[in-house]
Amino acid sequence: MASPANCKFTESHEWFRVEGETVVVGITQFAANELTDVTYVQMKPSGTAIESGASLGEVESVKTTSDIYSVLAGSIVEVNTEVVKDPSLVNSDPFGKGWLVKMRAADVEKLGGLMDASTYDAKHPVG
Repeated sequence: MASPANCKFTESHEWFRVEGETVVVGITQFAANELTDVTYVQMKPSGTAIESGASLGEVESVKTTSDIYSVLAGSIVEVNTEVVKDPSLVNSDPFGKGWLVKMRAADVEKLGGLMDASTYDAKHPVG
């Protein structure tokens, strides 16, 4: 499965997608597969100010707990309550219903330095 072309990707497997004035953040299919069954999602609440490089929250699976990091400074404007109630959405639909937070970013230009989908997929194939 190819990663969506409208997202940018980090080495730590977060994806960022600009939607109007917000940036949607989640983890990739590769990361979801590596984690196996996601059992718990806890993100920082709406209104939380985030510095670049800071944790947005964590995703827990039967294997491990992983912090989710932001490359952007800004604030969380929405947490996906559906994924908090049903963490398996991260595994089944990480680029759709399994998104984690929406942010209002101070400078979306920083996303330009991230990997595009084809570069990410070449480094981290899902098979």
